Amino acid sequence: MAYEPNNGADRKMYQGNWKCGKCGGAITELPFEPDPAREDSLMCKDCHRAQRDSAPQRDRQMYEGNWPCSKCGGSITQLPFEPRDTSNLMCRDCFRK
Repeated sequence: MAYEPNNGADRKMYQGNWKCGKCGGAITELPFEPDPAREDSLMCKDCHRAQRDSAPQRDRQMYEGNWPCSKCGGSITQLPFEPRDTSNLMCRDCFRK
């Protein structure tokens, strides 16, 4: 299942005549209303995608343990955070539901 922002609702797009701060290309539509003071840092789709794709991916620290799922009682052996309270932990399947 793909992530759908706004529960699949159409995103409001803003029309204008802006320039990409990286390549100088024309930007005529944005998914947000840009701050006039920051218009020089706007990026077109291609430059935004290139910057996003070139960013180094960080490895998320995982915590090993043996915690019970609060919904189904199954075993949770790895979490992306160190739990302070284990009374409301859920396994992936229960969390997704």
